[in-house]
Amino acid sequence: MVLIPTDIRFVQNDQFPKYSVTTDWQLLDDGTLDDTMALATAVVVALGTDALASVDDRLPDPDSTDRGGWWGDMDADTIWNGWPIGSKLWLLRRSAIEGTDAKFGATQTWVMNYIMDSIQPFIDRKIASRYEILSVRVDKQRIDAVVRLFRGPRTSIDLSYQALWDGMTQ
Repeated sequence: MVLIPTDIRFVQNDQFPKYSVTTDWQLLDDGTLDDTMALATAVVVALGTDALASVDDRLPDPDSTDRGGWWGDMDADTIWNGWPIGSKLWLLRRSAIEGTDAKFGATQTWVMNYIMDSIQPFIDRKIASRYEILSVRVDKQRIDAVVRLFRGPRTSIDLSYQALWDGMTQ
């Protein structure tokens, strides 16, 4: 059995018009940190951190050689039996939402694949038993994704994400 260390709980401000993607530590009434959502916090960090792009990935800025990534990933497996954290969703920042006939494939497929790559280590290390990901193109500038992780037969977390694109879409 793998034990998940206690972690803080992140809470996202989703109140219009002051919506933000910043997160904050959630405190309990007694002033201690709320650690009830450790797995959800780990998934939020995994999806919200920029993974290192491969040398053959298309970068959002064609004039840049910055492949992103996080310095804490360096030797993470050796130092603390960890894995590289993050997702490559950041590579889609300046992309238009394209369909299946696009030269590089559908944007929605890229979203799904990047989320799966980010979540798979939770399965490999038996932190979760399986996952489900649903991706839906809501309108011409938005793709929503739902990520569900299971521990045994029960849903452990159910998170929803919205990705907005500024670029022109098909």
